Amino acid sequence: MAIEKALLLIADIGGYTRFMRQHRFGLAHAQDTVAQLLEAVIDASGRFKLAKLEGDAAFFYAVGEDVTPVARQVAAIRRAFLARKEELALDRMCQCAGCTQVGALTLKFVAHAGEIAFQKVKHLTELAGVDVILLHRMLKNDVPVSEYVLMTDAVHQGLEPELRQLSQGLEHDFEGMGRTATHYLDLSTLVSSVPAPRPNLLRKLWHKLTMELRSLKYVLGFKEACEGFRNVEVVDAAAEKP
Repeated sequence: MAIEKALLLIADIGGYTRFMRQHRFGLAHAQDTVAQLLEAVIDASGRFKLAKLEGDAAFFYAVGEDVTPVARQVAAIRRAFLARKEELALDRMCQCAGCTQVGALTLKFVAHAGEIAFQKVKHLTELAGVDVILLHRMLKNDVPVSEYVLMTDAVHQGLEPELRQLSQGLEHDFEGMGRTATHYLDLSTLVSSVPAPRPNLLRKLWHKLTMELRSLKYVLGFKEACEGFRNVEVVDAAAEKP
C-alpha cells in the first residue's frame, strides 16, 4: 500500500431545503442540477485529481507537500460553480422545487494536508488513512457562515499573508480525532460574483430537453434520486400531516 503526502479537498454542495417523497420531479431535477454543478466543479479543479464523487460532494487530492495553491484553486472552483448556477437559473423552464431552488445552492470546502494510502481493490483505487478520515469529519463543523473553506493548520500556514489575516480561527472537537485547530475563510472574500450569462433560447430549450432525458430514470423509479446526498432532506408527506 503506497503512502504519499497530499493536499486533500472536499467541495460540498448544499442549500436545498426539504423535498417530499412523492415529488419525483423535484428530486430527479435536483439530482441532475447537482450533477451539472459537480461537473463544473471538477472541470475547474486544476491540479487536483478527483478521488471520488460522494453524493453532492467531490473529494479531491493533489500529491505533494505544496499547499500554496489551495486558495487559488478554491477561488477558481467557486467561480465555475457560480457561473454554472447562474446559467441554470437563467435557463430554468420548470417550476418544481428541484429547479426553483437553484439560486439558493451553496458551496463549501474543507481542506487538510497529510498522508494518504492508495488502497487498490480489484480495478478501484481508494484513498485511506487517518487524514482522509479527519477531512471527512471536518464537514460537520461550527463555521458560522454558509459558504467557506475550512482548513487545518497545515493548510492555513500555506496561505498568502493577506488571506491568513482574513481567516478566523475555530477549534473543533471532531469525532474520534480530538480537539483540532482549524481556520475558516468566508468565500465571499475570494470570489463575490461572476458576470451574468446572456439569455439564449436555444440553450434554454436544449437544457430542458437534456435534463428531462437524464432525469427519466429517476422519475420512472429505475434509480433512486439524491441517494447518498448529505444536504438534501427527504421526508415522507404522510409524516408531515398532524
